Amino acid sequence: MRRLPVYLLLDTSGSMTGEPIEAVKNGVQILVSTLRQDPYALETAFLSVITFDSTARQVVPLTELATFQPPPLNATGVTALGEALGLLAERIEAEVARTTADAKGDWKPLVFIMTDGAPTDDWKKGLDRLKQVRTGVIVACAAGQGGDTSVLKQITEVVVALDTADASTIKAFFKWVSASVSTGSQKVDQGLKEVTGLSDLPPPPPEVNVVL
Repeated sequence: MRRLPVYLLLDTSGSMTGEPIEAVKNGVQILVSTLRQDPYALETAFLSVITFDSTARQVVPLTELATFQPPPLNATGVTALGEALGLLAERIEAEVARTTADAKGDWKPLVFIMTDGAPTDDWKKGLDRLKQVRTGVIVACAAGQGGDTSVLKQITEVVVALDTADASTIKAFFKWVSASVSTGSQKVDQGLKEVTGLSDLPPPPPEVNVVL
């Protein structure tokens, strides 16, 4: 079976303390419970969570939806986004099956990045590493007024912004992520083209503003 890998890169730096980090925890739970109700996603989507604060770590390896357990998330430290991008590249190389002469590999991974600040490390080094691996669409989300969209625009063409990092706005973002993963699962299940850009995704809700 060809899997649809989905990687969530979540900012767990100190500025996410309080309502934002609680909203992200709830968002991940909403994402998983919504996707488990979708037969296409249940069959093809595999989910991983990478967090980044003063360091980046993969807190959940690529896991099928049926057995995925949302990880505990704590807000502390600074924003090592570059390290997270490098780790993402490393995990994609290790976890995503490539197409060979004998077998089709996994589908291109969908990546969702959420941050409420600006990177505090060498993000360009991490981005250079990420460019060496195959990915599908990368969606970067700046949560609240502190998110640096100019950096995110250099990482991916698909950048969205949330006016606030409160519970209802972050929830709306995660609902859109789950709809996007469902769309991707359906396309690959039906043998249609892979998700490569914003036009392949469902329209975002009013709380999620596309940054042009």
